[in-house]
Amino acid sequence: MAQQACPFLTIEPSGQDLYGEISRIRDQGPAVEIELPGGVRAWWINGLELNKRLLAGPETSKDAFQHWPAWINGDISRTWPLAIWVSVRNMVTAYGSDHSRLRKPMAAAFTKRRVDALLPRVQEIVDRALDDLERIPAGEVVDLRAAFAAPVPHEVVCELFGVPRGEDGPRRALYRIIDSFFDTAISLEDAQANAVDLYGTLTAFLQDKREHPADDLTTALIAARDEGSLSEQELMDNLILLLTAGFETTVNLIDNTVHSLLAHPDQLELVRSGRVTWEDAIEESLRFEAPGAMSGLRYAVQDIEIEPGLTIPKGDPLVVSFAGAGRDPERHGPDAERFDVTRATSRDHVSFGHGVHHCLGRPLAMAEATAALTSLFDRFPRLALADPARPPKRLRSIISTGHQELPVLLHGRNPGPDLGPRAEEAGAIRKLSELRGTSGTKVPRA
Repeated sequence: MAQQACPFLTIEPSGQDLYGEISRIRDQGPAVEIELPGGVRAWWINGLELNKRLLAGPETSKDAFQHWPAWINGDISRTWPLAIWVSVRNMVTAYGSDHSRLRKPMAAAFTKRRVDALLPRVQEIVDRALDDLERIPAGEVVDLRAAFAAPVPHEVVCELFGVPRGEDGPRRALYRIIDSFFDTAISLEDAQANAVDLYGTLTAFLQDKREHPADDLTTALIAARDEGSLSEQELMDNLILLLTAGFETTVNLIDNTVHSLLAHPDQLELVRSGRVTWEDAIEESLRFEAPGAMSGLRYAVQDIEIEPGLTIPKGDPLVVSFAGAGRDPERHGPDAERFDVTRATSRDHVSFGHGVHHCLGRPLAMAEATAALTSLFDRFPRLALADPARPPKRLRSIISTGHQELPVLLHGRNPGPDLGPRAEEAGAIRKLSELRGTSGTKVPRA
């Protein structure tokens, strides 16, 4: 077995140079041993075909309790800041027959009938968010992530799971908790407090839902629990998975697609002119900026030969990099780092997973993104980045790929003769302050 020479590449927790790190890892080989935040070592996998092989085949598991000796033996502390990504027991971290057992009630809950029935409501949610945007004075800079990309999926996922409204209800709490859930630069203390807050909020929510059942996914999952298909812990952890994944990845998909189109006006014009479809643009966005940069850790069930002289030992953890696979030059060509809505290979990505772990929520996420993007650009045809020369700051995450803020001008960069640069800057500060609140936490509509 070939061993990589130290020092290991250390993945910076803030994710601000994620694609630069991915490129440097790719230069070292198809599987490279790196150090994750918190000092945990793992093998990083970038190539698309190798990603697919390890996602779909029997060589790897996502169950740390069965297949990661360092976790089983306690060598990895349960206080590791990323521990919740390992400790949860849901269909994403399950292996073999356990995965099939847990996925079955989720698949039943995500029926085409249920998703189709939700689509008119998705459009209503999109239209209401756009109505709110239209009330903003021309010339003010708007954080489109906070004002549109986030509230739409938040409302949709809450309706799908029957999360009640109300000033003191779980909607606001879940929004705040999920916002921190993907922060891989978070302190140990804050990560632990967020996990306690998450489980406490969901415990109260499940108790309320048992007392007030309805035609929603949470009630369907509770029924599966009562029938013996799930344990109480599995019910809780699968709910965490569905709420977080159903929200964050769709927010990022909308955010990233808007940013990529506005940053590449020639590509936006191809979509506007009808020469390519909105689906083409969304698929290229999924390839170019995978909404989830990586899967949860996987573990080698056996020694895995990557190539002659390079073997991942049994029991070692792996990072399957969706972001790396999307920009694999062996599949997408030497210009894989370029956003191109006409790219013939755009649909060949793993942003929704692959094989038995392929995302059940893909049809809903695609429908949400299509409704949001087509309606946004129809309503605001002059939409523009507020500062094209300054890329928005990325999320503090190596897991979630999006922007902390997406400052835009809804009516272009010609707001009127009375708004010069100073007034425009003042409007930006005022609007972002209103959206984020005095605590700096983004607050959705209740």
